[in-house]
Amino acid sequence: MREIKLFINGEFQTSSKDFISSNPATNEPFAKVYLPSEKHIDAAVDAAEEAFHSHEWRSMDQIKRAEILEAISEKMKERRNELTEVEIADSGSCVRKAKADVHNAASYFKVLAGQLRKFQFEVKDESASRAGFSNNFKIYEPVGVCAQIIPWNFPLVMAAWKIGPVIASGCTTVLKTAQETPASAAILAEILKDSGLPKGVVNIITGGAAEGEHLLKNPKVRKVAFTGSTHVGKKIMEGAGKNLQRLSLELGGKSANIVLDDADLSLAVDGALYAFLYHSGQACDSGTRLFVEEKIYPSFKEALIKRASEVKVGLPHDPATGYGPVINKKQFDTIMGYINTSKKEGAKLLFGGERVTGGEFDKGYYIKPTLFEVTPENTIFNEEIFGPVVAITPVKNEDEAIKLANKSVYGLAGAVWSKNSERAKSVAKRLEAGTIWINEYHLLNPGMPFGGYKQSGLGREMGEEGLKSYLEVKHLWISDCDERSKKPWFDAIF
Repeated sequence: MREIKLFINGEFQTSSKDFISSNPATNEPFAKVYLPSEKHIDAAVDAAEEAFHSHEWRSMDQIKRAEILEAISEKMKERRNELTEVEIADSGSCVRKAKADVHNAASYFKVLAGQLRKFQFEVKDESASRAGFSNNFKIYEPVGVCAQIIPWNFPLVMAAWKIGPVIASGCTTVLKTAQETPASAAILAEILKDSGLPKGVVNIITGGAAEGEHLLKNPKVRKVAFTGSTHVGKKIMEGAGKNLQRLSLELGGKSANIVLDDADLSLAVDGALYAFLYHSGQACDSGTRLFVEEKIYPSFKEALIKRASEVKVGLPHDPATGYGPVINKKQFDTIMGYINTSKKEGAKLLFGGERVTGGEFDKGYYIKPTLFEVTPENTIFNEEIFGPVVAITPVKNEDEAIKLANKSVYGLAGAVWSKNSERAKSVAKRLEAGTIWINEYHLLNPGMPFGGYKQSGLGREMGEEGLKSYLEVKHLWISDCDERSKKPWFDAIF
């Protein structure tokens, strides 16, 4: 059995409080996990603050930090098999998804290193400068000590998205993993240490709401970065307001997936299933509201039901598995509650809607792909489920699709399917969401920003915008006028 220790000030530590983490697919014990006390959390913040002000870290140039990022990427690749196995056992990820997550996390560190090498931390603004008067510069400096909280659905990827810009910007952090999935971040901590990262720059703990709340209340924390539910995000925003902490929030979603009447049917059907079934629907950007133009709806629906029946729900280690279990009983009960509510409300069940049982399936929490035909009045049209359930609504035309797509408090992502790229692009521009795919879904580019509109969050991760969210910008004014007689504004007080 693995031991998941606290990583504080460059050292791995145990505590007097621990629990056993179980494999979601089998409910068998997987790891002994140590929980931090309040003293441990405070010590981690103290270590981050000391590291932030240390000469070693503050004087380290961006090229050296880029080299550390590249070393992290390479060491992750060297340990890819171990990381994959841990992701499967810890989060219930199927093997194909787990391999992709390890690859994507390692790639992000490498791409970020390339961006860091080119990033200008000092920029002269020529339009604001004038010879004989002043030279004006924008100086980008690290915010300081960060508190970062990640969810259980993509534990390694989320850790990379948070830790990467901390290193690139010159900040320091205490990262709290989800209590359900702490294992891959523990391996990442070993990799950080082996890659030459100074002690205290990144500290990693785990825990639940109580540990997170104590961390965020520490007055030394200058920035909070959180990925999780909108409900919790609102609470964090309220707390951050007391100390005016900087915020990055990547929150919930109820993303719209629009299939226009000129779409490639086979491509759109498979894309629609991928959009809401990937990782058992446990992705914040899942395409869980599916809008299909009436002209093609009958044939699309028939094809969707047929293809849904061909998706294999199975054990995570099986390469043929399309998706595996949901994370735990709590999440399973939540999803089944939405399914039962939809039935009571009169939503038309087209496929699925029940637990997968028998043999090994009885040990975990598996749910069949579930297709409902709904109206905007149905609960699942509006609320995030975080499971393999899609709400399908036929629409008269693209204008109705856009109107209904934007009829949401969320705005994280969306997609448009059409053979006419200009038509699809026109529709995409009218959607209120941070990422829109055309004839694609879920794929992210580490060089581009990711984040939401409306109640799907604040700020962006990845890309230049993600790096800048960890930087303060300072205006540096340098006088190009050194003669007292040419400074008449001084005369205002004489």
